[in-house]
Amino acid sequence: MSLENTWHLRRVADNASKACWICYKPSTSVLITPNNKDFFYICVGHLSDRGFCQPDADEATAIAAQKKKDELDREIETVKKEYEEKQKLKREKRKGKDKDKEKDVKGKEEDEDKQDEKAKDDRIKELSKSKELSQNELAPRIYHLSKNFYQMRLDKLRNAEIAKRNRERLNNPANFPSVPSSNP
Repeated sequence: MSLENTWHLRRVADNASKACWICYKPSTSVLITPNNKDFFYICVGHLSDRGFCQPDADEATAIAAQKKKDELDREIETVKKEYEEKQKLKREKRKGKDKDKEKDVKGKEEDEDKQDEKAKDDRIKELSKSKELSQNELAPRIYHLSKNFYQMRLDKLRNAEIAKRNRERLNNPANFPSVPSSNP
């Protein structure tokens, strides 16, 4: 039986979790072959273990490039926001000096407090958005098992096939010897 050493990562619902093939802890991650001939549940921690499996090279580089691009985009956005906030503060200070030189210090402090709160809220929103990008979404989806674990999967499938053939042979009465019909 020939089985390709390419495994796709799939997720199942929490209530459908089963024991990990390696450590027997409940897991919702499943590695399955593209032709759906074999599958097994595996912990996310084992997927990052180089001794167990390695991600597909093409997909790993694409994901790394995507991560870099996302980080750069986030950094650009933060720099733009900081710059815009500084520009607003400068404009408000200029307007405040021109319009109201008589404005009391208390009013300025209140405005600054409101701006600080707004900046803090923006930061919180930005951080929450970055946390939403979970590692599971950015993890590779195609893996190749190491040769030892791949051989274990092949052996398991081969043994299951042999056991199935043996059960079929035992259920077939033609495989047993017949009762002698002549007298001894």
